[in-house]
Amino acid sequence: MTSAHPHPQSQAQPHHPPQAYPAPPGSTPPPRSAQDESPQDVVRRPRTGARTVPRTRKARLRVAKADPWSVMKVSFLLAIALGICTIVAVAVLWMVMDAMGVFAAVGGTVSEATSTDGGGGFDLEGFLSLPRVLAFTSVIAVIDVVLATALATLGAFIYNLSAGFVGGVEVTLAEDE
Repeated sequence: MTSAHPHPQSQAQPHHPPQAYPAPPGSTPPPRSAQDESPQDVVRRPRTGARTVPRTRKARLRVAKADPWSVMKVSFLLAIALGICTIVAVAVLWMVMDAMGVFAAVGGTVSEATSTDGGGGFDLEGFLSLPRVLAFTSVIAVIDVVLATALATLGAFIYNLSAGFVGGVEVTLAEDE
């Protein structure tokens, strides 16, 4: 029976790839059988000028498509968060200004300027009450949520159309090892 392999004994021994560098002086290579010995088999030693700085892998990627549904969901959540922050900021600002007496001072001046001989002037403090200011701010926040969501979704559609023509935005990502 003839075999296609010229040396059937080599299949029984594990393969040891040749080393790129000769063994350093004074070191002893690991023991090997007589069949594995060849002039190419040497122990690898590190280079003297080895890099000590970690390598950085970089990849250039292209944003070819933005999914309009995911853009809509993310922009909706961000617009809701922005609306809540706006309402809280207006409430805090109103309370600080009321505690400082700004509305009373300005309201007194406006009331004196708009008063007539027979009656009082315009009541600014009643007009700028906290519930009225928060209701107005809430209406503005709801309009902002609808508009921001619609504009971001429309922007995703427009980006997809333009990316089809010019290829999209190229991004270079780097990974530190």
